[in-house]
Amino acid sequence: MTEPSRESLQAWRRTAIIDIAPGQIAVRGYPMEQLIGSVSFPAMIWLLLRGELPSPAQAALLEAALVASVDHGPQAPSIAIARMSVTCGLPLNNAVASGVNALGDVHGGAGQQCMELYSAIAAACEEGSPGCEEQRLLDDAVEAELNRLGPGAFVPGFGHRFHPVDPRAGRLLDLVARAAAEGTVTGRFARIGRAVEAALERRKGRRIPMNIDGVTAVVFCELGFPPPLGRGLFLLSRAAGILAHAWEQSQQGERLKGPTPPEAGFLYEGPPRRNHVPGA
Repeated sequence: MTEPSRESLQAWRRTAIIDIAPGQIAVRGYPMEQLIGSVSFPAMIWLLLRGELPSPAQAALLEAALVASVDHGPQAPSIAIARMSVTCGLPLNNAVASGVNALGDVHGGAGQQCMELYSAIAAACEEGSPGCEEQRLLDDAVEAELNRLGPGAFVPGFGHRFHPVDPRAGRLLDLVARAAAEGTVTGRFARIGRAVEAALERRKGRRIPMNIDGVTAVVFCELGFPPPLGRGLFLLSRAAGILAHAWEQSQQGERLKGPTPPEAGFLYEGPPRRNHVPGA
């Protein structure tokens, strides 16, 4: 049997992200010592995912979206799970992992789903209206995608069970508008988001505004991230809040703190008490 060459062994795990050697670390070709102190964390995330450094304006818009999604209270399932994990004796790394693992399609996936919706609308309206600037064609594309979802279907990124108007959305949309005016982004996906919001209002007879998932989907699409990375970026953002809550819980000294107070009990819906007499 032929011994594998050094080159074939190295090729077993290929990466274009990082190159390390004794005394040397380079990310996407940039020496780490040159990045430290000169590149922000959002810019570093961009470099890792995209291969090149963003402009300062691109990094600032990405940072704004990451800041907006860090936390939404201890009642959020991912946060609650992390806090419960700490009271079960788990260290911070396990508690954070437990919280992040709760982020799936229902809790944590709406941003990616909304990016997929926006991208489908963009692809449809671009054929007749470059930049989706002709409102009629944009509205037609929006209606077609909403029809594809089906009547009464959940539309990710719009409405909020807690906030009548999500306080984070307006601020981020203002930043997108400013970035579009400066030429950092095109504003195309902001137009798409607004068009979906208007279409839902026509259908429902009341305003169903963009929530944090809808507006961060606008930001991430404007910045050129594909939908799966939208979910990944949300995970990075929310992990910061999960860590903060896990640490806070660890300082409170409580043990085995379940999802509800013990006195709340629970609702049993099984059969009534009955006897089991062996052999009867």
